[in-house]
Amino acid sequence: MAIPKILLLIAIASITLAAPAQTPAAATTPAFDVVSIKPSKPGSVGSDSTFNANTFTARNSTLKSLLEYDAYGIPGPQIIGIPPALTNAAFDIEAKVDPSAIAQMRSLGSENYNLQSQRLVQKLLADRFKLAVHFETRQLPVYALVVAKGGPKLQDAKNPSAGAHRTARTGQLKAEGVTTADLAQSLTRILSTELGRIVIDQTGLTGKYDLTLKWTPDTSPPPMLNGEPDTSAPSIFTAIQEQLGLKLESTKAPASVLVIDHAEMPSLN
Repeated sequence: MAIPKILLLIAIASITLAAPAQTPAAATTPAFDVVSIKPSKPGSVGSDSTFNANTFTARNSTLKSLLEYDAYGIPGPQIIGIPPALTNAAFDIEAKVDPSAIAQMRSLGSENYNLQSQRLVQKLLADRFKLAVHFETRQLPVYALVVAKGGPKLQDAKNPSAGAHRTARTGQLKAEGVTTADLAQSLTRILSTELGRIVIDQTGLTGKYDLTLKWTPDTSPPPMLNGEPDTSAPSIFTAIQEQLGLKLESTKAPASVLVIDHAEMPSLN
C-alpha cells in the first residue's frame, strides 16, 4: 500500500536529523540491482514515493524531495546547496533490490529497516546523481514554539504511557501522547514548505498531550468540505495561538543541516 509522504515523515520522526548512526548493519546494506530514472512528463501534478516489497518508486520527484522524504528524512529548510539545474527538475524512478536482501533488512527491526531503506536510496543518489553531502551545524532562521500570553490550552494525554501517535492531512494535525518537542518536530515536517523554517521547542513544558490543530494552508490547496474548499480555519500562526495557547516566534538558532557538496543531472534510462 502506498504511504502518503506526510504520514511517512511523521512515522519516522524519531530518526535523528544529524548524520545517520553507523550501526553494524550499515556495512551490509545492499544496493538496488535494477534502476530506471526518467524525466517526469511535462505538466505532471503532485509527487509521491513508496517502498513496496522490494521496489522503490518515486513519481515526479525532485532531488530535494528525494533527500527530504526518502534518503535522509531531513526537512527541506535544512537542505542546503541544491544545484540550480536540479532545483525544479523532476524524475520518475523505479528501483528494485533482491527480495532476500529486503527480508534480511526486515529481520533487523523496524528502526534499522528504516535506516537501511534510507541508505539504499542514498546509494542510488550517489551512483546516479553523483551526490556527495556532509552534515554541519549552522545558525539558521527558525520559529521558536513558545507559550502564548494567557498560558497553554493543551489537554493532558489520556494515555501517556502508550507512546506518541500523530496523523496529518491538509490543514489538520491530530496527536496523542505527544510532548511539545514532538509537536515542534511535526510542525517542521508538515510545514517545511509553508513556513520555510524549522520549528524548535522553547515552551519549557514537560507533559504529554492530546491535541487537534486545524488551519488553512497558505501554500497548498485548502481542505475540502462538502465538495468545496474550506477556508474557515485561520492561518497556522493564529491556529497555534487560539487552539493550543502557544505561538511561533521568529528567531535564530543552531541547527544541523545537510550540505550538498556535489550533485549533477542523473544518467537516464
